[in-house]
Amino acid sequence: MPEQFQTMMTRQRKWMLYLLALLVLGWGFLPYQHIFLGLILGALFSFFNLWLMHRKVNHIGQAASENRTGRALGSFSRFAAGGLAILIALRFNQHFHLIAVVIGLMTTYVVIMIEFLFSKLRD
Repeated sequence: MPEQFQTMMTRQRKWMLYLLALLVLGWGFLPYQHIFLGLILGALFSFFNLWLMHRKVNHIGQAASENRTGRALGSFSRFAAGGLAILIALRFNQHFHLIAVVIGLMTTYVVIMIEFLFSKLRD
């Protein structure tokens, strides 16, 4: 895998960790704990999906460099993780805000878009 992709993936993981740290600070210091717990739950599953996607892209890139066919990106496992986050929020609705969980699940895509914009501005 080229160095550019590795640094891009590392930056995306760092952005997600920074975002998770901000959400934990918001949960600890702001009165909207119900919403922040939902955001944290969604962002954790979103981070897991990002890690899974990075892993699959590495495997596909490695297979392509060896002239082998790669497997799919594994959308089912990412959908299942999102479904699990929603089920946890529904089961423990007194702790987690459902809409916040859905917004938290989308944070990976926002981080990917922001990282793409920053890389385009740098170039």
